[in-house]
Amino acid sequence: MKKAFLSFITLIIFTITSKAAEVTIYAAADLTYAFAEIKKVYENKFPKDKLKIIYGSSGKGYTQIINGAPYDIIFSADMGYVEKLKQQGYIISEVRPYAVGRLVLWTLKNSGIDVLKGINIILDPRIKKIAIANWEHAPYGIAAKECLEHYKLFDKVKNKLVLGENISQTTQYVETGAADVGFIALSIAKSDKLIREGIYYLLPDTCHKQILQGAGILKNASSDKEKLEAAKRFFNFMSTPEARKIMIKYGFVLPGEKD
Repeated sequence: MKKAFLSFITLIIFTITSKAAEVTIYAAADLTYAFAEIKKVYENKFPKDKLKIIYGSSGKGYTQIINGAPYDIIFSADMGYVEKLKQQGYIISEVRPYAVGRLVLWTLKNSGIDVLKGINIILDPRIKKIAIANWEHAPYGIAAKECLEHYKLFDKVKNKLVLGENISQTTQYVETGAADVGFIALSIAKSDKLIREGIYYLLPDTCHKQILQGAGILKNASSDKEKLEAAKRFFNFMSTPEARKIMIKYGFVLPGEKD
C-alpha cells in the first residue's frame, strides 16, 4: 500500500513539475508493431511526453537526418548508420545497440505455397513475384539478398524480385497480391494482423550478416530542455523490463538475451 502511494505521489510530482514535450523519433519499419505497443505503455507512464514516430528504411532515415530532418532520436535497423551519424556529429548521446533483427520468408495462408518447406520453395514455378526490401538502403533487403546468394538462388530468381522501399512496403506487396512471397522482418510477421493473414519460415541467421540495430539521441533534441529530457527518458526506457518484454514478444533478440 505504501509503495503504491509513493508511486502515485511520484507521478503527481512529475505531472506538476514537467512541461509537455513532443519527441520525434525516426524508427526502422521493422519496429512498427513493437513501437505501437511501447508508445502506449510509455505515454501512460509519462503522460506529459508525446511521441511522434516516423517509420521508414534506415538508409532513408540517415539521408533525411544529414539533410536537416528535425528528428530527436533514431532507432535504426543498421548499427552502421547510427555509428556514421555519431562520427559526423549528429548524435549527442552514446550509440546503443538495442536489438538484433531476424528475417523470415512470408506468404498469405491462401496462397497455396508452403513456405515452411524452406527457402528453396521460391523456385516453385507458381511463384512469379518475390518481394524484397531495396538492399540499397534497407538492412532487411541486404540480409535477404545475402541469404539468396548464400543458397545460390539469387541469379535464379533475380528477374522475379519486386523491390520495396522498406520492410513495410515489402509486406504490403505480398498482402495485396503484387508478390507471391516476401522476405520480411520477423517482428512484422509476428504482429496479430499478419499471424491471422499468413505463415512464415524463419531463415537461419547463418545465411546473412547479423542485423544489429542501434539507436542514438540526435542533436535536434538539444534545441529545447524539456524535449531533451523527454528524449533521454524514452531512450533509457527502451532498456527497461517493460520495453524489453514487448521487443521479445515481436521476435527481436536483445542485448543480454539468447536467441
